Amino acid sequence: MKFGKQPAPVADINEDNLEVHKPKREAAGVKAVLVALERAVAQAGVSRTAQSLLRLNQQGGFDCPGCAWPESATKRKAAEFCENGAKAVAEENTLRTVGAEFWARHSIAELSGKTEYWLGNQGRLSEPVVIREGETHYSPISWAEAFDLIGEHIRASTPDRCVFYTSGRTANETAFMYQLFARALGTNNLPDCSNMCHESSGSALNPTIGIGKGTVSLEDIHDSELIFVVGQNPGTNHPRMLSALKECKDKGGKVVAVNPLPEAGLFNFKDPQTVSGVVGGGTPLADEYLQIKVGGDLALFQALGHLLLAEEERNPGTVVDRSFIDAQTDGFDAYRQARRELDWAETEKATGLDREQIEIVAGMLVRSKATIFCWALGVTQQPHSVDTIKEMVNVLLLQGNFGKPGAGACPVRGHSNVQGDRTMGIWEKPKEWLLDALDAEFGITSPRHHGFDAVESMEAFERDDVDVFVSMGGNFSLACSDTETLEAGMQRIGLTVHISTKPNRSHVVHGRTSLILPTLGRTDKDDKHPKGAQFLSVEDSMSVVHSTQGRLAPVSEHLLAEPVIVARMAEATFGPDHLVDWKAMAGDYDVVRDHISRVLPGFEDFNTRVRTKNGFVLPNPPRDTRSFKTDIGRGRFTVSPLEYLTPPDGHLVLQTIRSHDQYNTTFYGLDDRYRGISGGRRVILVHPEDLTELGFKDRDLVDVVSTFRGHDRQADKFRLVAYPTAKGCAAAYFPEANALVHKENVARESNTPGFKAMFVRFEPHTAEPEEAEESASQAAATAG
Repeated sequence: MKFGKQPAPVADINEDNLEVHKPKREAAGVKAVLVALERAVAQAGVSRTAQSLLRLNQQGGFDCPGCAWPESATKRKAAEFCENGAKAVAEENTLRTVGAEFWARHSIAELSGKTEYWLGNQGRLSEPVVIREGETHYSPISWAEAFDLIGEHIRASTPDRCVFYTSGRTANETAFMYQLFARALGTNNLPDCSNMCHESSGSALNPTIGIGKGTVSLEDIHDSELIFVVGQNPGTNHPRMLSALKECKDKGGKVVAVNPLPEAGLFNFKDPQTVSGVVGGGTPLADEYLQIKVGGDLALFQALGHLLLAEEERNPGTVVDRSFIDAQTDGFDAYRQARRELDWAETEKATGLDREQIEIVAGMLVRSKATIFCWALGVTQQPHSVDTIKEMVNVLLLQGNFGKPGAGACPVRGHSNVQGDRTMGIWEKPKEWLLDALDAEFGITSPRHHGFDAVESMEAFERDDVDVFVSMGGNFSLACSDTETLEAGMQRIGLTVHISTKPNRSHVVHGRTSLILPTLGRTDKDDKHPKGAQFLSVEDSMSVVHSTQGRLAPVSEHLLAEPVIVARMAEATFGPDHLVDWKAMAGDYDVVRDHISRVLPGFEDFNTRVRTKNGFVLPNPPRDTRSFKTDIGRGRFTVSPLEYLTPPDGHLVLQTIRSHDQYNTTFYGLDDRYRGISGGRRVILVHPEDLTELGFKDRDLVDVVSTFRGHDRQADKFRLVAYPTAKGCAAAYFPEANALVHKENVARESNTPGFKAMFVRFEPHTAEPEEAEESASQAAATAG
C-alpha cells in the first residue's frame, strides 16, 4: 500500500548539540498547538492528521494511545487532545515504514549502537521478520512460519519457562485473550508495565480500601474543594488534567503541588481553547507549592495527619469525621496514638520543607470538606512507597473523603489501558475467584501458583530459567531497571517474540532466535474479519470502559490485529481442537466480550453497554456506597514508621523523569521545552548549591555512579546542568538512567524498581583516546 512520499529520515542524537534555557513557569498555550500540528503533519501528512485528530478521544472514535486521562461524558471539545496526545498519534500515523530493505541494510551490530530515538523514528513495521542464532540480520518470514516457530518453541519448553509481558496500550479484549493463553498453557508468568509504575498503588489501596483503583470521577476533580498533585507532572505526562484542574479552580477549588521539581504545568495553564489561554495570562494552578525532597512524602503526610488530629483536639467535631470512622473503618485508635507526637526537626530534614509551610497546607485541609489526593510515579517508585500511599489513605479516611462528591483517592495511571489490562487478568498473582471463573467458562485448569513479575522475570533471565519471552507491545529492555543485566539475560533466551508497531531496543537485544510481529495500532482500521470491521475497548484512569475504533488505512497489508496474533499463537501451540475456540474470538470480538461478561464482575451485558455513547463505569464500593471490600469489611487505618532517603556523604538522591518530548520509552523529539533542555538527553539536573559543594560546575561532563548495599553501577558521559530542583536531589531522564537502578532496589510489597531512589555520585569523565580523536575531528569540521 502506497501513501506517497515518505517523511525525511531523522538523524540520531548528538549530545554535543545540547542547549539549556531558563525553565518555563507556564504550560500549553498556542505554542503547544503549533508544535502538535507541526509534528503531526511532518509524520503523517495533512489528510491522515486531520482524519485522526478529529476522531481522537471522541465518542465513536479512538482512544488516545498516550495517557489514560478520562473524557467528559457531557461536554467534549472539538479538539479533545493535548500536545503529547497529538504527538503519540503522529508517531503511529507516520508514513515511514520499516520493511525487508531496512533489515537487510542494518545489521544487529549496527543497530545496537543506535539510540531509541533513532530506532523509533524509522517508521512503522510493515512485515514479520526473524533472526536465528548465528545470523547478523533480521529477514522476512511468513506469518504461518512465524506462528509455527512460536508453537514449536513453546511446546519444546515447559509452561513456567515461558514469560508473557504486556504493555499498557493493549486493549481489553486482547489482554483477556493473552492472559487466557498463558493460563491455558499453565503459567501465571504475566509481568506487565504496571509492575514498573503503579504496582505500589494497588499494593497499598487493596488492603486499606478494598480496591486497587482510584475512587473519583472526572466530575469529582471539577467539584473538589482541595486537590493535592503529588509526585506528578501533569503538564507533560497528562496534559488534559490541566483542563480539569482549571475547572476546579474556576469553581473556587484550591490546588497544592508537591514535587521536587518546579514543573511548569504545576503553576500556570494557558488553555489554547480559551481566550485567556491565547492572549491572556492563563490560569494560575498551584495555590501552594511544596518543593519536597525526593522520598520525603511519607514524612509529609504523617505530619499532616498529626496536625489534623491536633486541630480536632482543639476544636472537637470540626476536622475528623468520627461518624464515618466509627461506622466504616478500623484501626483509628492505633493511628491516632502513633500520630500524637511528631519530631519536627526530623520531619523538616526528611521533607526539606519548613514547618510553617506544612502548617499552612494543613490549614487548607482543615477548611476543605472535599479533598482529593492525586499521585503518580514520584510516589510509587520508592522503597517505602506502599507505606507512603497508605499514609495518604489515612489522611483521606480521617476526614471521610470517600464516597462523596469532590473527594477521594486518585492514582493517575500513565499508559492508556494499563488499568484495563489488570482488570482483564494481566497479573502474576491472580485471585482465586478469577481462576475459578476462567476454569468454569472455558473448561481449562488454570495454575494456582504465582508467576514472575517484571523484576522476577529479569532475574529468571539471569538464571537461564526462561526459554520463551513474548512481549505484547512495550519495550521491556528499556522499561525495567538494571539495563545491562536485563539485556544480557534477554540475549540468552531461546526465543523472543515482539508484537510491535515500531522498532525498539528490545528488538536489538533479542534472544537466540527472535521474531518481530507487526500489529495494527490504535488508529488503524481493523476490518479483515468475516463480519467486517471490529472495535475494541479500553478502561480509563477512572474506571470508565468505552469503545475505541481506528479508521485509517494501515500502512501495510501485512499487519495483523493483536487479538488475531494471540489466537494464532494459541492455535499454533495447542492445535485446532483446543477447549478454547480461539478462531471464534479472533473473527468476532463480540465473542471475546461475551466471555468477559461471564467471567469478570461489572462487565455484565458487556456488548450492549460498551456500544452506548459513553460506555459504562465499573463498580467501585468506596465511591459508590462508601463501603470497603477489604478482608475485614472496613477501611483500614495503618501505622508506618517514619522513613526517608538518606544518601551517603558526597551523594545525591537521583530520580528519573520523562522529557516533554517523550512518552515512556518512546521519544517524539529532543525538546524538553518546559524545563529548557533541548538537543540532548544525557543530562543530570542538580541544584546549583549541590554542584558547588560537590566540586563541580554547570555543564561538567561526568560519569555517574549509583551505590546500593555496597555495590556500584556506572553510566558514563552525562552533562551536569544547574537546575532549581530540591537541594540534595537530582534528576535524569529515563531510560538513559535505568542502568543505575540496581535490580534489588525495589519498593517493598510491590517489587516496583526504585527509579526515584538512587544514591549517586559524580566522577569527572576522562575521554578515551577514540573519544578525544572524535571530538577533535568534530571541532575541526565545525571550524572549517
